[in-house]
Amino acid sequence: MTDTRSSVLITVDELADRIAGEPGLVLLDISDDLETAPLERPVVPGAIAVSLASDISGPASKEGGRRPLPDPGALQKTLQGFGIDADSSVVVYDNASGAQAGRAWWTLRWAGHENVRLLDGGLAAWTAAGHNTAPDPAHAPGGGSIVVTPGGMPVIDADDAADIARNGALLDARGKAAYEGDPGKTATGHIPGAICAGAKDALGPDGVFKSTEDLRVMFENLGVDGSQPAGVYCGSGNAAAFELAGIYAAGLAAQLYVGSWSAWTGDPDRPVAQGPDRG
Repeated sequence: MTDTRSSVLITVDELADRIAGEPGLVLLDISDDLETAPLERPVVPGAIAVSLASDISGPASKEGGRRPLPDPGALQKTLQGFGIDADSSVVVYDNASGAQAGRAWWTLRWAGHENVRLLDGGLAAWTAAGHNTAPDPAHAPGGGSIVVTPGGMPVIDADDAADIARNGALLDARGKAAYEGDPGKTATGHIPGAICAGAKDALGPDGVFKSTEDLRVMFENLGVDGSQPAGVYCGSGNAAAFELAGIYAAGLAAQLYVGSWSAWTGDPDRPVAQGPDRG
């Protein structure tokens, strides 16, 4: 099935209508600050606070990077704790760049749950539109029946990424500064052959994704046009997953290098390119 914008993204106004008329809707606020302190900021009413690091990622490792894939059994238990059933509608968001919510969207899709959408513009767009917030997250209800079935989204490893960089389109979603690196630091730069394509380039000045046509033109011009293998990476797989949401919203497809730069540089034998050239 080819994705469409409406199957990947949800607008703030549509979410407001859904909250009012759909009691079974599951809202996830993706926040990493839960590792050190309770969530202490406004949330979309009814949203459950989720830690990307401990709830929907595996333990960091040299080989897997900072945010590897979670153990399927552990993820299933966590998602059931959020009250997610096989037929639940899920909406994810964050209050920052969208990268954490993008990774949550991608992870649920990878786990086999297709009915998950990313709130376009995140909490900033929600509040800018004048919608109400709640002072505290909702209690996770438990009792969900979702069964995690890995493989719902394609993944690539370091060898695949290297091959796609040479023979396809491997997008680096981190942005220009990280892509070019620091000549004085050996573990900075990009995967040789990768294309600089910052995830923020997919957004308009209001922080929501560009029009579907603009996204399609942008990504096709970067080589994600269905004619060759395409992949995306970033620092630890978050911004890349967010960029993938834009790619899928445009009706295109690509694969995620989950370990991304944090895993690539964990192997001292992997080559590194620096500067604006692809290398």
